[in-house]
Amino acid sequence: MRAIDLARTAVANTFRSKLRTTLTVLALFVGAFTLTITTALGAGVSNYIETQVNSFAADDVLLVQAATDLTAAAESDGPAEWDPETSTSSSSQAGGAPLAGAHAEPLTDDDLDAIAAIDGISGIDPVRSISTDWVSTDSSAKFEFSVNPQSAVTVADLEAGTQLNQTSDTFEVVLPNDYLDALDFASADDAVGTDITIGMTDITGETHEITAEVVGVSRSSLFASGAGANNALVTELARLRTAGIEGADENSVIAIAYLESGLSDEQITQVTSDLDDAGFSAQTIEDQLGIVTTVIAGITGVLNAFAIVALIAAAFGIVNTLLMSVQERTREIGLMKAMGMGSSRIFALFSLEAVTIGVIGSLIGVGAAMLVGSGLSTALAAGPLADLEGLSLFLFEPASLIGVVLLISAIAFVSGALPASRAARQRPIESLRYE
Repeated sequence: MRAIDLARTAVANTFRSKLRTTLTVLALFVGAFTLTITTALGAGVSNYIETQVNSFAADDVLLVQAATDLTAAAESDGPAEWDPETSTSSSSQAGGAPLAGAHAEPLTDDDLDAIAAIDGISGIDPVRSISTDWVSTDSSAKFEFSVNPQSAVTVADLEAGTQLNQTSDTFEVVLPNDYLDALDFASADDAVGTDITIGMTDITGETHEITAEVVGVSRSSLFASGAGANNALVTELARLRTAGIEGADENSVIAIAYLESGLSDEQITQVTSDLDDAGFSAQTIEDQLGIVTTVIAGITGVLNAFAIVALIAAAFGIVNTLLMSVQERTREIGLMKAMGMGSSRIFALFSLEAVTIGVIGSLIGVGAAMLVGSGLSTALAAGPLADLEGLSLFLFEPASLIGVVLLISAIAFVSGALPASRAARQRPIESLRYE
């Protein structure tokens, strides 16, 4: 019997007992559906997190702050007494600091020089503490407004316009899209190229107004809060904050260290080690968000475990289905052997029947999961998850879908090995006499 004829016979034999085969296919369907949905959920959330991280910072920077004594903090019986000589302010910098931990000492000019002197670092920019009060246009009211002082390392997820020009002397802003209606812009494209007025109050209580050009409109992000501003505008806001106070402290708690181009992962690790030896702590954005991806992977793994349990249960169904088929077709097997069909062909025939059941169950499960997942993604994106722009909760990747089908087909083949082996070992004479 040719291979093509063997395959056709296997497919036809699969449905000789329709009820038994259907129940086995349904068991595989449950496992395939669950595995596809959970895999797509993990891929969708991970892709959204990765997109947000990529839009938050370039991959050639480190965020550096003075090292903190976490051990001493852990051993403390309570909060330390305020000492004006040694204690530091607890106020955060606008935009939030990605580095976690205890309060760090401000970075002095000597600290910045020491960081810049580390091999592998091409430049250093302090993240100055800035604050803004409101924003408006000629036709709108004033609305609360904040600027992200780490805009030098952000890559905005643009809805319209262009990225910030960090070398320009013109004050530039990337405006979050939730300000469009408030500032009387008809659309994101309508906002690009217009001027907005930013109001701020310095540390003496005097109000300042700065005019900046909107060069882009960004979608909302989990990790980059506030509007984007180029270096010229951030520097001006930091200067105005301490205007009128001679010798006011402008030192920052965090600095952006730019890495030399072409550094390998091992060289970047060495740079962070050198910074640690010099009394500084440095992290990439990926370092900070590692726990997020770990939690996502853990949750997806647990959900996938339930799918595997369902597939194992289905595997026993395949064994039962084919064992019953072998018993019912004992005389048929004897006849095929008597006509010259070898044991290997018999084994292949029943193995193909098992794989056919696996392919059918997996394809139906994957197809149903795609329909349900796509519908849920659309409904949730328009409802509860509307604020998370760009999130596709279920991401069906072709490689994952093919992997699910191949995995279930492999499980079906292994499950069918015992019945197929039993059929291949049948003796022709005894099989023909079987009642």
